[in-house]
Amino acid sequence: MELENRRRAGWLSKNSMMSHIKDQLLLKSELSVWIFLLLIHCSEGQHQLIGPTQPIVAMFGDDIVLPCRLEPAVDAAARTVEWSRPDLKQRIIHFRRDSVDLLTEQNPSYTRRTSLSISKLKSGDVSLKLSKVKLSDAGTYKCIVSKYGTESAVELVVGSVSSPEIEVSKDSSSVVLQCESAGWYPEPEVLWLDAEGNLLSAGPTETVRGPDDLYSVSSRVTVEKKHGNKFTCRVQQNNINQTRDTWIHVSGTKRQKEETELRKREMWMIGNDVELELLMEGQRDREQSMLGREKMKYLEMKKAKFDEQLQKNEEELKHVQQVIEVFKKQKEDLKTQKEKLLSLQEKEKMKIKEIDMMKDPLLDKKNKQQKREKAKQEAAQKNTEHEELLKNTEKLLETTEEMIVKMTERKGKLKTNKEQIVKHLKSTEQQIELQKKLEESERKEDKDNPPLNKQTTEQLQGRPQVELDQPEEEHNNPC
Repeated sequence: MELENRRRAGWLSKNSMMSHIKDQLLLKSELSVWIFLLLIHCSEGQHQLIGPTQPIVAMFGDDIVLPCRLEPAVDAAARTVEWSRPDLKQRIIHFRRDSVDLLTEQNPSYTRRTSLSISKLKSGDVSLKLSKVKLSDAGTYKCIVSKYGTESAVELVVGSVSSPEIEVSKDSSSVVLQCESAGWYPEPEVLWLDAEGNLLSAGPTETVRGPDDLYSVSSRVTVEKKHGNKFTCRVQQNNINQTRDTWIHVSGTKRQKEETELRKREMWMIGNDVELELLMEGQRDREQSMLGREKMKYLEMKKAKFDEQLQKNEEELKHVQQVIEVFKKQKEDLKTQKEKLLSLQEKEKMKIKEIDMMKDPLLDKKNKQQKREKAKQEAAQKNTEHEELLKNTEKLLETTEEMIVKMTERKGKLKTNKEQIVKHLKSTEQQIELQKKLEESERKEDKDNPPLNKQTTEQLQGRPQVELDQPEEEHNNPC
């Protein structure tokens, strides 16, 4: 009996021990789970959204990327991603949940203009692509990945630029230059520089804001020969770090005046050489009957010469205008090419910055680093190529502008010559009409008052023949 009690007591002790061990194991298991969950929670809490430290500048009409990424990198393709603008009443710009874009509450102004890259989301890049940027897109954007309870802000600055154009007008003592440029945002300022880069004193800038919110500016400056012959109009906007220059060569005013006076004297000599001959002819014998017919002959020769000069002038004027139109078209094409190259350069520079911002030697694997370095080198190479193309384009643009100026000056000279030719031509035509009236008057006068010898002959011819045969004495008989 006692032995049985001892056995039963040992068995209970053994069961108690096993139960105790089991409880300890369960406790450790639960503790491990809690520790595991706590580690996950802490790990998730360490994720941060990294955005740019400087405002992003975009040109009107361009496509732009608003940078935002998770650090450390984690797959965010299935996460809830929200882009918003707190300053708008309808603040949602883009919303994605459970791998689906949900855009029912999207601000209507951004319809079909926002997107997230699926491939980039998988590496923690939640950057927003914004297409066809509008002026109204300027503002502060917030990037939120809700699971990690963190957000990042991106400031977008929108600008618009265009190259200025210069018009030239001249008078006897100075040259007036007018610079105009349309399609700017924000409002720019206009500066005038001489050949040495010194600022010139100009009148107040005229600014007009159009219905599209873009600004048009114009400025006038009066220059003299002492300022040199190269002048630059500079339109700049410091908020978007954009500057556009256009320069022009202007010939000295004194030389211009001398050339104009010389040309006028040449035209006077061409138009009056026949008048000199007529004057000499008239001085020799003004009363000769041949004077009127000879003068008419010279006047007609003079008119024919002016008609020929006018035809040549109009043909050359037409040709010069065609050349100007060709150069203007080339100028616009070069300006467009320049704008595209500048835009490409900005994109390549931004791409290089993005690559530098995403680089983390502690987290990146070797193959990722190599890929990024390769992408950076390619972007730098493209940027260098675009820089070279831009230099060539600017050089061609300068040459084209010089040719436009030269052809415009030539056009002005031809117009002045044409005015002189037309003036002399009208004067000659008036002289011809006057000479015709004079000759008509002389013919009428001759008809009304025939010469005496002719009248006597006609009277004699009208008498009877017998009277002619009578002796002279009969005529003298007083009876």
